[in-house]
Amino acid sequence: MTPLRRLLAALTLAMALCAPVHAETAGQPQGAITVEDSAQQDAAIAVRIRDIMSELDGYGNVTVTVTSGIVTLRGTTLDSAASDQLNELVGRVQGVVAIKNEVTETTDVVERLNPAYERFKTRLMQAVAMVPLLGVALLAFVLVVLAGVVLARAKYPWDRIAPNAFIADIYRQIVRLVFVVAGIVIALDILNATALLGTILGAAGIVGLAIGFAVRDTVENFIASIMLSFRQPFRPNDTVEIEGDVGKVISLTSRATILLSFDGNQIRIPNSMVFKSRIINYTRNTERRFTFDVGVAPASDLAAAKALALETINKLPFVLATPAPAIWIETIGDSTIGIRVTGWIDQHETGFALARGEAIRHVLIAFDSAGIEMPEPTFRVVSSSDKPAAPAKPAVVIREVETEDVQSTQNEALEKIVDQERAERADKDLLTREGEEE
Repeated sequence: MTPLRRLLAALTLAMALCAPVHAETAGQPQGAITVEDSAQQDAAIAVRIRDIMSELDGYGNVTVTVTSGIVTLRGTTLDSAASDQLNELVGRVQGVVAIKNEVTETTDVVERLNPAYERFKTRLMQAVAMVPLLGVALLAFVLVVLAGVVLARAKYPWDRIAPNAFIADIYRQIVRLVFVVAGIVIALDILNATALLGTILGAAGIVGLAIGFAVRDTVENFIASIMLSFRQPFRPNDTVEIEGDVGKVISLTSRATILLSFDGNQIRIPNSMVFKSRIINYTRNTERRFTFDVGVAPASDLAAAKALALETINKLPFVLATPAPAIWIETIGDSTIGIRVTGWIDQHETGFALARGEAIRHVLIAFDSAGIEMPEPTFRVVSSSDKPAAPAKPAVVIREVETEDVQSTQNEALEKIVDQERAERADKDLLTREGEEE
């Protein structure tokens, strides 16, 4: 015999010897073995074990024999766990010396399906018995939900406490949700299944979290819409600047703020961006300041130029006396000195762009009439030996210039367009003219 065959034979013999020992010693009794042995005691042990198994499910096909305190179990069970449990059960019977468990798992289809059928039958009967109670629970749920729907549809108090229709609708949705949850709790309490509510709410929370991540931008815009609806940083027809976009406010929807640019184009800005952005509302204050720069030659009389510019601005009929106009030197260049000219207007009565343009025109005419040079940026070299004589200052003659109309006719036209747009989307607008401003 070759060494390989000897090794295989030894392994086979070891496995054959170890397997039965494990089967027989697993779960064996640990008590002391008595010296006396009687057939009467064996019979009593067998009867006791049979009585115990008869009260348990799954051991109808198991037989018991007892010889000299050694219990032999034969037959089949539905699963291996039930077979292994017999060792623990039999080992607790007094007088048992050892256990031979030869019970195997059954493969009979009928036997394996019978327990499932019995369980299904039992549960079906329980469900039938629960039908009246289920009806009561369902009726209670429907009544609570209907009460919530009726309360949510009422105009009072939601339209009264809400700043706009959008917020009122949110209040109504919250009321409906509260009543639905209350109906579920009451129904489960009637069925004595309130523990199920925690599972339902937990699953709903997980699903809501997943949906929130999936539609994060939409949720962010929705929340921003609610905050903007409460804060009201602008009103319809207000002129605002948001992230560099300037226009008149048309409406605030649940997703975006809609502006009408001065070119007549619609601008839609997501509310999440609006809420986080710097908002300039030009309409909130009646007074608005216009500003422009005018350049004069370095050789000019700067005091006279400033006084002339201030006098010219003060004569304009659309410029307010309070706040007063202001003139100052803004920049100094190689060939030009910049003078900053400012004035205030009533932007509700005067068009801003028209007023600024008219002020520039009047100042330029006044400087030209007074002989104040406004050179282009050029350079020249002058030697000390060839220095020209200073020119004589010309007499200042201010021409009377007719002021053009600077009424806000353009604003009125844009406001009509905005009002028309708002009329078409009145049910979707979150802004109110009467709402409390931030």
